[in-house]
Amino acid sequence: MKLLIASDIHGSAYYCRKLIKTIEKEKADRVLLLGDILYHGPRNDLPKDYAPKEVIAMLNPIKNKLLCVRGNCDTEVDQMVLDFPILADYSVIPVGERLIYATHGHVYNENKLPPLCKGDILLNGHTHVPKCTEHEDYVYMNCGSVSIPKEGSFHSYMTLENGDFLWKNLENSEVYMKYGF
Repeated sequence: MKLLIASDIHGSAYYCRKLIKTIEKEKADRVLLLGDILYHGPRNDLPKDYAPKEVIAMLNPIKNKLLCVRGNCDTEVDQMVLDFPILADYSVIPVGERLIYATHGHVYNENKLPPLCKGDILLNGHTHVPKCTEHEDYVYMNCGSVSIPKEGSFHSYMTLENGDFLWKNLENSEVYMKYGF
């Protein structure tokens, strides 16, 4: 199974459109969205082509592929217009002998850990900065942001297939970071 992981669309129709094309090109079986789907948030500038209603119209038709967790900008009013659940604070995904603890990052992150076992993976969005850090007991990963990358990073997403995590540039799908287990 191929999983595509993305975060922080923030209502950008432009980057959501690119993400939808990438999902098709990657032939992803499932898509894990790590929150902040429709609203840009008070700390961010408006993303390119901010149009949450268009994002809704693009994501609802692929609802059966989507697994989502709640970001700090996602609310019950967003859930009312989306045909797939977005309000779970986290998702636990078994991958081989490990568990991926997927969450947005505003509650659980490298500074405040969820309940993890040795070898587990903490997967976040929220900071808009791609990252992979091997800690003594766990691995921390951040997929970056689809629409509002920070600290000079790419508009990005990740894939997980056959135990390999690949960080990719949304513009051209080029791999710029890899972690395998």
